[in-house]
Formats: sequence, C-alpha cells, structure tokens
Amino acid sequence: MVKFAILATQLSLSSEETAKFHTLGVSSVTALSLLAPSTFEDRRLSCELTHNASCVIDATVEHIVRTPKTLKITFFAHNLDIILEGVIFGPKPYMIHQFPKSTRGFFSGKAVLEQGRWQIMQPLKIAGVGTVVPIYKTALRADVMRRLVQKTLTVEALCAEGLPQTIAQTLYEIHFPKQPKPLNEQQLHALKFAELYDYMGRLRHKRRFHPTQYRSSASADKWMNSLPFELTHDQQNAITDISNDLRAPNAARRMIVGDVGSGKTMVIFASVILMQPYRSLLMAPTTILANQLYEEAQKYLPHLKTVLVTSAIKKGSLDAYDFIIGTHAVLHRPIPECALVMVDEQHRFGTAQRHALTKLTDNETLPHFLQFSATPIPRTLAMIESAHIDVSLIVQTPFVKNIATKILHKNDFTALLEHIHSEIVQDHQVLIVYPLVESSESINYQSIEEARGYWENKFDNVYVTHGKDKEKEQVLIDFRQSGSILLATTVVEVGISLPRLSTIVIVGAERLGLSTLHQLRGRVSRTGLQGYCYLYTNTTGKNERLESFGTCVSGFEIAALDLKFRKSGDLLEGRLQSGNKFRWVDMGEDEEVVREVKDCLGYVHPEPVEG
Repeated sequence: MVKFAILATQLSLSSEETAKFHTLGVSSVTALSLLAPSTFEDRRLSCELTHNASCVIDATVEHIVRTPKTLKITFFAHNLDIILEGVIFGPKPYMIHQFPKSTRGFFSGKAVLEQGRWQIMQPLKIAGVGTVVPIYKTALRADVMRRLVQKTLTVEALCAEGLPQTIAQTLYEIHFPKQPKPLNEQQLHALKFAELYDYMGRLRHKRRFHPTQYRSSASADKWMNSLPFELTHDQQNAITDISNDLRAPNAARRMIVGDVGSGKTMVIFASVILMQPYRSLLMAPTTILANQLYEEAQKYLPHLKTVLVTSAIKKGSLDAYDFIIGTHAVLHRPIPECALVMVDEQHRFGTAQRHALTKLTDNETLPHFLQFSATPIPRTLAMIESAHIDVSLIVQTPFVKNIATKILHKNDFTALLEHIHSEIVQDHQVLIVYPLVESSESINYQSIEEARGYWENKFDNVYVTHGKDKEKEQVLIDFRQSGSILLATTVVEVGISLPRLSTIVIVGAERLGLSTLHQLRGRVSRTGLQGYCYLYTNTTGKNERLESFGTCVSGFEIAALDLKFRKSGDLLEGRLQSGNKFRWVDMGEDEEVVREVKDCLGYVHPEPVEG
C-alpha cells in the first residue's frame, strides 16, 4: 500500500521490515511507539539478592550435578562475592552443555532464600548484560519486535513526523528506559498525545476540499424572526456555522448532531433558505419521516415550491421545485441540479448511498453536503471528528421533556398494568418494545409473537409491527390515528412522531446500549405530555448502567456515560460499533489533550459549539 511505501522510503526500510510494519498494522513510527512494552526484563547486574525476585549474576561454574529430576550447578557470583546453587527442574539433555565447569558467564533466574542459603532457580545464560530489555506482546515475535523498534524508533524519526521534542523524547524513554518502572503521568500523556496526533493526522489527510460554484448570499434572519417561536442558541449557532460554510469557496462538509427533540428540522429549513435561489435536496431514511418533513416544510416554508419523492411517487419532472424531500428513492430517478444536499439521520444510510447523493447530477462542481444525526456524541469526540468533517452540536432543546424513568421487575407488572389503563383512559398511547419478533431459547424474554395474544385479549386497539414487517410504516400511521398500545421492536427508534405517546416500556432493557435506550425514550412526550419510560428487566440485583441512565436526560450526557460502559468503536474506518478503538485515550476525560494536539497540527477550523 502507498502509506507503507512512503514509510519504507522515509526510514530506508527493507521489504522485510516494511512487511513487519504491515503485520503490526501501523504505518508510522508514531503508531509504532504506541505499542508500548508490556513488561521489561532487567539484565543489569544485581547488587544484592531479593527473595523471589529475578537477579543477574556474573559467575563462574564451579560444580555441576545431574539427578533424574534436577540439574544442580554451583556458582561463584563475582558481583556478589558469594557461592550459590542453581537449580533446574526437569532439565533437557542439552542443558548440561550450557554450564561447562570452570567457565565464566552471565546468568539470570529467580533468587530464593532457602534455609539460610541462596539459590537461583532455573538459571539461564544471557547476553546483553547491563540493559533493560522490553517485552512486547504483538503479532511479531518478541525479539523481532525489539530489533524493529531499535532500528526505527528514534527521537529524530518521531520529530520528523511532527511530534514535539518533549513528546518524542518521552515516547523513546518508554521503550528504552534506564530502569523498568510503571508508566508515569508524563508518559501516559505522551502516549495519549501521540495516539490522537496519529489518528487526527490520518483523519485530516482523508479530508478533501472541493471548489464549488454555489455561493450563498442569502440571509435566514427574516425567516427566523417570522417563526412563531424563538430558536435556541444552539440552533442559531448551527445556522451561523452553515451560513459561513455556504458562503465559502469550497463545498461544505458538515455534520450537525442534535439530541432527540433539539429542533434539527428548523436548522434544515434555515439551510434551504440560505441556499436560495439554488435548489436543495433532503434525503430521509423512511417514508414516514419524509412525509413528516414534507408536511413541516409546507407549514414553515410556504413561499417555496417543495416536492415529496418516495417509491410510491415516481413520476413527474422535478425541475420546477426549490426543495426536494425524499427517501432513498431519489437515488433511482433523474434529479435536477442541486446546490445543497442534506441527509437526515445519516447513520441510517450506508457510505455508498451518501456518496451517491452528491453524484446525482452531472454538475461541474460538487454541491454543499450536510449530514444530520440524532445520535449525540461526546464533545471530545466531536472535536476529534472535526479534523475530518466540520461538526456542530445542538445540545439545547426548545423545551425540557418531563419523562420519569424507572426500572421494573416481574413483581412490578401489576402496577404497570394499572398505569397503562390510566393512560389509555386519558386518550394517551403506550409503546411496548420487545427484543425479539419470535421466541428464542437463548434470550429469557417473551417475543412479540408470544406476548401479543395477552395484550390483544386485555386491551382494545393494539397494533403490532417489527423490522421484518413490510407494512410497518402503514401500521405506525394507523396507530398514530387510532391506536392505544403498539407492540414493536426497535424499529421505532427513528420514525414517526406520536403526539399522544406518553409511556414506553422497554423489555430486556439491559440488552440495549444507552444511546438506543435514549432514542427510544425520545419517542415519548414529544408535545410536552408527562412522559414515562419503564425499563423492564429480569436481572436481579443492582444495575448501575440502567440506574445511571435513569438519572440522565441529555443525550450528550448519556453518550459520555456510554463510554464508561462500552468503548467508542472504530471511528475512522467505521468497522466496529463498539470496541476498543483507542489504546490510551479516554474520550470522557482527555478533552484537554485533544486541544493540545489540534494546536500542534495547526488546526484552525472553529471547534463545535455547545451553547
């Protein structure tokens, strides 16, 4: 690969050495430095012996005795001026030849004080005396890894990759210490700095700037002042970010991250206003969501010509419209020239689909591209990701949701039924989310199919849908109009707005990530109703994760909380949803290190705004 070829040229590596970098999965000396030794072997001559501790002696072999189960060697240790006995248990035949009588050498082993006499257990002849030898746990053999590090990991090489001298020196000393010690605070900081520097440097190289002929000159101030409500500071800040993007000579690439109910729709509409007189396009993940956005656009953008494109609406030219709203169906029909392309709930689309959007028309230059996501991320992650794509955070919500969250067990079921009855009497709706559609021996919870009979017999107007249901969107529409109880899977995580929904019951809540739980809870109390979120679990004892979730209402707090219970995932390559992406960095704690790295990289783009 190109990155390994560049590395080989810079460091004068042989093809064999380049292959070793490839085996380790690193393409820079900085990345190599992050593979810190797991421990060290101290080969310095011992000044004294410590019981049950390793030692190194400079000794002459005075006598050797072989028994059926042991090999005993009498040493005179010159560095300690004592006689001690070496003991090897279960010796191999060749070992006797490693200790010729009257020869002098360096030996290491574990010192043991037995009945007032010192012994050295499992003595081994060694070379490289006077050094501290690092022990690595990598895909390479330990000695091979050591030789690679000795040749390539130098302060000069680290500085050549842009690391500050102090960081480079500290990283070098981690691999080549004068004496073995646990990592100290300064060394941990250097490892975190280097990890972020390498990661964000690669992110920045992935970013491409493309000139655009679409330059905004419009203002959204008049439109915002005409709204029957005032936008939050975060909404206004995001609109300002977008306005600056659309006026720049390069095509915008921005991600707007907002919590459930934070008002991203108004930011979308403001972007359409800012892009006038050019045409804008918005792709939504579901027909239901596209319909809702279309209805909202007709209400808040009455002076613009807006059209809805779904799989059921395929005919007709789109040339006369200012704003096109559609599902993935827009990818399969001719689309006129668009200056602004937006994707709502961007995580619901594949990279290929998002990329295809920007290639829909044969424009001379690329359109501006905005991604919207309702999955909050920690501020530290937003700062890191901004090396690759500009990020705006919408943390505030137009109104505070009043949702009570409670953990339920089997003995709480009667009280839950009473609550459901009381909500239905008030013409409110209830959503019950099950983990499975059909029964499974591996999961100790009822499935939708097992449970539906109970609910349908006990209540009227019970609706059922799930991810495999081809009619799920129509079921949701029917439920919104006339339903009392909806049984569903997490298909409702992103979808229809249900104004009368007051209660959600999540069965097997401990099996879901906190962000998913927050998305589900966000279906409730969309119009200011008193909301209830019940986390039903068969587990016994205290559940710290669910209890912590119950005390948090902000999706951004929950995203940070999620980092405590599961790692962040592979952010750059997008292969993992959770797992250990960072070896040293803690995204919940290391915001200041991110700032230092951005300064070092000379990153001048504005950071995400939080209020």
